[in-house]
Amino acid sequence: MQGNLPPEAQEKLEQLQDLQEKAQTVAAQKQQAETQLTEAQTALDALDDIEEDATMYREVGELLVETDYDDAADDLEEKVDNLEVRVETLSKQEERVQEQFEELQEELQEMLGGAGGGGPMGGPSA
Repeated sequence: MQGNLPPEAQEKLEQLQDLQEKAQTVAAQKQQAETQLTEAQTALDALDDIEEDATMYREVGELLVETDYDDAADDLEEKVDNLEVRVETLSKQEERVQEQFEELQEELQEMLGGAGGGGPMGGPSA
């Protein structure tokens, strides 16, 4: 069917496909950031149960490096804050992409003749 579409409709269809890919990418990034946020919050909560003078280590690449309680808490709090901002940013981006997708989809439907002139979803009117 794509071969029979007018060039403008074909272009809108390609834009829809691009937006769909972008939406999937943003959703995957958001999911990853949410997972990292949950892990960081869990680690930060776990610090409450640890003695402040306990020997602690943090991962730096392939190494475990000794750290103290305050540095670990500060690092985790900063990580949580940064991830909260990242999740919020990705959520907004996800909403914008969804809005663009819906607008483009409506434009394409209008270009191709709409929903048959009936009510919403082409059903009979009351």
